[in-house]
Amino acid sequence: MDLRKIKKLIDLLEESNLAEIEIKEGEESVRLARLPRGGVAMSVPAPAPLHLEHTQRAAQPTAMPMLSPVDAATGGGRNGSDLPDGHVVRSPMVGSFYASPSPDKPAFVKIGQAVKQGETLGIVEAMKMFNPIEADVSGTVLAILCESGQPVEFDQPLFVIG
Repeated sequence: MDLRKIKKLIDLLEESNLAEIEIKEGEESVRLARLPRGGVAMSVPAPAPLHLEHTQRAAQPTAMPMLSPVDAATGGGRNGSDLPDGHVVRSPMVGSFYASPSPDKPAFVKIGQAVKQGETLGIVEAMKMFNPIEADVSGTVLAILCESGQPVEFDQPLFVIG
């Protein structure tokens, strides 16, 4: 593949909100990926014990407000859901949500906890990359909208901060 094409792909990736891009031309392929600004990549060696422990852990009852799958996918809101008023933090990608860095560690945040802008609220794992979900505003966590280990969709509401 031509070096000029690769440089154009890099420019396209930097100018967009894409996290990665892959192009195949015949037998050749190029895959470019980047981290969100201020993000931290945690690579997991094979086998991925962190991932396996999270998926094998039994779901435990929590005091988190939950939405139906339809409400969660649409973002809920005041139009027929139970989302409290506040800033909604949404998933930037499709993946698996984790509330803690590992199963034996406490959750990053709890309902009622004060958070500052940039503070890690949770992790979304996609393709063995653990992407931190950070608070984009300071305030108090009013709702946690998904359970640890649950699959999440792009733009799905994860937290409400008031």
